[in-house]
Amino acid sequence: MKCINVRTSHPYDVLIERGGIKKCGEYISAITSSRKAAIITDDIVGGLYAETVLESMKESGFECSVFTFSNGEQSKCLSTFGDILDFLCESAITRSDIIIALGGGVVGDITGFAAASYLRGVEFVQIPTTLLSQIDSSVGGKTAIDIKGGKNLVGAFKQPALVICDSDTLKTLTPEILSDGMAEAIKYGMIRDEKLFELIESHNLDTIDEVMDELVYTCIDIKRDVVEHDEFDKGERMILNFGHTLGHALEGWHNYTDYTHGMGVAAGMCMITERLASAELAERLKKCTEAYRLPTGTDIPMSELLPYCSKDKKRESGNLSYIICNEIGKAEIVKVTVGEFSRLMEG
Repeated sequence: MKCINVRTSHPYDVLIERGGIKKCGEYISAITSSRKAAIITDDIVGGLYAETVLESMKESGFECSVFTFSNGEQSKCLSTFGDILDFLCESAITRSDIIIALGGGVVGDITGFAAASYLRGVEFVQIPTTLLSQIDSSVGGKTAIDIKGGKNLVGAFKQPALVICDSDTLKTLTPEILSDGMAEAIKYGMIRDEKLFELIESHNLDTIDEVMDELVYTCIDIKRDVVEHDEFDKGERMILNFGHTLGHALEGWHNYTDYTHGMGVAAGMCMITERLASAELAERLKKCTEAYRLPTGTDIPMSELLPYCSKDKKRESGNLSYIICNEIGKAEIVKVTVGEFSRLMEG
């Protein structure tokens, strides 16, 4: 087992261990005196891992209740959020108990927000089961839901009490979901670590499992470092949004249905690099992205995407921040007006 300690205002450990999900009860019992837990999951992950988690929790003396909702970004909404809060109340969860997010990014985001809101704050544990959630959304304390106005516009900063990453859970992912997570891995290489990018570049979707443990550890360690320097997203942490301004716009244009977060990030990274960085770098990023069966652009007119960018949560007054990498391993935060960003992308 590898352990990464995240030293934020509420410090916690990220445990990386193959088979770790089978020991979750033991690990969770070490960070809480309560023996009552609520497990929040979706209908896919619940079918795969809920029994394993329940068995481990019960072996460690926990009384557990389970809430399951429909998988997909469409469920990261006010309606599901309200249902989770009602479930926590019906389960008589108190401030001294613990909530467990078992699943991918959608489960982690909405469960974390519920944990931050219910009784004004209950501790929660992340057990991420997708690559994207293991290397990105489960670490750092950002929780949110989507509303009609845009993605992740309502949420709270809520650091987990513990994160348990089991790389074996990634073996049950479809190629499409694994590909989704690789977009964020490529992002980490682009913004902070050329060696990581080269590692990813030397593999493809069919061979990446050979180095998955190293990849997961490296990505989480990069996220840890960035978050420790800027827990509440006021400066450096913005570099984690490379590709996200256009990526979120693409997700919104598709109404969060047939276009995943990873697809949006991949296309967003390639599009902004192609327009604002060197042709050589853009081509290298494009080839790497294609090796993981991710999109490198879109046929949607930029005029239709830009209105979504103007609603992005990274916008401040009339300004918008975007991230550019002019070389692999180094990211720059650029602040422009929404109008200037529109001219850059339409030019």
